[in-house]
Amino acid sequence: MTPTLASERGDAVEQRLQLLIEAVTDYGIFMLDPEGHIMSWNTGAQKLKGWRREEILGQHFSVFYPREAVDRGWPDEELRLAKARGRFEDEGWRLRKDGTRFWANVVITALYGPMGELTGFAKITRDLTERRMHEEQLRESEERFRLLVDSVRDYAIFMLDPQGIVQSWNAGAQAIKGYEAAEVIGRHFSIFYTPEDQASQKAERELEAARTQGRVEDEGWRVRKDGSLFWANVVVSAIHGPDGELRGYAKVTRDMSERRRLGELESSSRRMNEFLAMLAHELRNPLAPIRNAVTVMQLETVASPVLRNARDVIDRQLTHVTRLVDDLLDVGRLTTGKIRLRKELVRVSDVVARSVETARPVIAARHHTLTIEQPDQPVYVNGDATRLSQVLQNLLLNAAKYTPDGGRIRLRVSAPDGFAYVEVSDNGRGLAPEHIQSIFDLFVQTEGGTSAAAESGLGIGLTLARSLTEMHGGSIEARSPGLGQGSTFTVRLPIAIHDGAEGPGEQRGDDVSGGLRVLVIDDNRDSADSARDVLRLLGNQVEAAYQGEAGIAVAARLKPQMVLLDLAMPGMDGFEVRRRLCADGCESTYLVAMTGFGNEDDKRRTQDAGFDAHLTKPVELDALVRLLNEARERAGKPPTRSGV
Repeated sequence: MTPTLASERGDAVEQRLQLLIEAVTDYGIFMLDPEGHIMSWNTGAQKLKGWRREEILGQHFSVFYPREAVDRGWPDEELRLAKARGRFEDEGWRLRKDGTRFWANVVITALYGPMGELTGFAKITRDLTERRMHEEQLRESEERFRLLVDSVRDYAIFMLDPQGIVQSWNAGAQAIKGYEAAEVIGRHFSIFYTPEDQASQKAERELEAARTQGRVEDEGWRVRKDGSLFWANVVVSAIHGPDGELRGYAKVTRDMSERRRLGELESSSRRMNEFLAMLAHELRNPLAPIRNAVTVMQLETVASPVLRNARDVIDRQLTHVTRLVDDLLDVGRLTTGKIRLRKELVRVSDVVARSVETARPVIAARHHTLTIEQPDQPVYVNGDATRLSQVLQNLLLNAAKYTPDGGRIRLRVSAPDGFAYVEVSDNGRGLAPEHIQSIFDLFVQTEGGTSAAAESGLGIGLTLARSLTEMHGGSIEARSPGLGQGSTFTVRLPIAIHDGAEGPGEQRGDDVSGGLRVLVIDDNRDSADSARDVLRLLGNQVEAAYQGEAGIAVAARLKPQMVLLDLAMPGMDGFEVRRRLCADGCESTYLVAMTGFGNEDDKRRTQDAGFDAHLTKPVELDALVRLLNEARERAGKPPTRSGV
């Protein structure tokens, strides 16, 4: 090839190269002389930096740099490094013609002539502002996440390398486990496990499970720095890189000691309630024949004053024991939320009368004087009459118990401001200031003297009174000037509007009945026989059976109009006996479940089974008389009165 052709070909290549550079718009490509003055300028440089070719040629390239970079001599340093290394690459802020900044990737390459002399520099600039913005957002997001993790104190959150070595440590980990970051980073996480778990390599097995399954969760005992144990919920998650390689593990630990303790308390409470229910049933079974025997003695004429007094003592103490059993069960129902109120329009005077009637034997036995003050106009509340009576009974019995013999008790009802107030005050032992609030706590009793020793109770009456009052939307408070100066308990309840119609709680029926064919089925012979004697004294034809099969046989012959049926009998229980009795129809027979189980669930179960009524042992005479009257109505006989 001749020199002329070679030269022409070289010019053509250079021309094509120049056209190629000129066509590039995403990169600023330009030439600098050895001192850094701009010698060429492509379309990409104009698009990127905003200067036209005629504006920028001949200027020093430092015009593209922020003032702080120029002041520290960075443009000249870039040229020096490019000359020394042959090529220099950098990222940083650069300026456009309008003064705005952009994040640039810059490559400067030194150019040399045939004799090795420096002829200038080639400079390529790319706008990476968008990438920089995304990276900054990612960095800020990671920083926020790091700060979030570091600030969490309820969870221990830390990273492990693939071998289980601790790599990071947040504030929650320090709070829960007791180690500072410097003490634990670099150590194997098995230090948090008990010696037994370490021996079985539980930590290593957890990592293996997380690696193969992606995530593993566990609960168990873990060890703090001071050696104490805590119950932990642990989640270990495997962390993989973009290529699927295992980078390590994220470990989240939560201290569940309190939840475990509450769970154990709940389980213990449930077992205690089950025990109390069984205890109540077992106590009520022997109490039932005792109550029936006392009722027989009350219905029969007893000439001897000594025997009458003995009968009355048994009656009072039996009432006290029965009330203790009921209170125990009510406490269990309160703690599990099983007490359900049956609200209706209730006259406060009726609640007072019912409460006084129950408490009067104890008040009389202590020779107290009871004064009752009520407004002329009746006061009504919307509530459960039985539960409200229980509240006032507990307050009256509490006053009687802690007032020396011959004391004074006053019950006062008022309604001054849209609320009904019932005050029970006494001149008894009083309360110390520190006992005013704690007196309502469960199983709490103030230190007592001899007057309370005879009937100490369980320390649950006032707890029940407060809980039942609050369930009615009311409140109860205690006041006392001090020890030896008496006390006053005030119940406050919202008043209900009375429209003049007779409410369900105001209806009254006859209190005795007789003349029915009654069958008692109970495997407890004393209970069955004593109930039979009471029913006979009330004027009924009564037979008793002590097994389910025997009861069914007696019923086939007697055709009873009322059946008192024990539920917990061996062999055939009361539910099966009822089903057998009603196999051919029992529409005219009044079926009563008679059992030592008396909570709301038990009553609901007997109602669902089709029983007409539920009697809880020991059976009170008034309750039995009411059911007899209902049975007489079922049989088409009007209620009658007797001389009882």
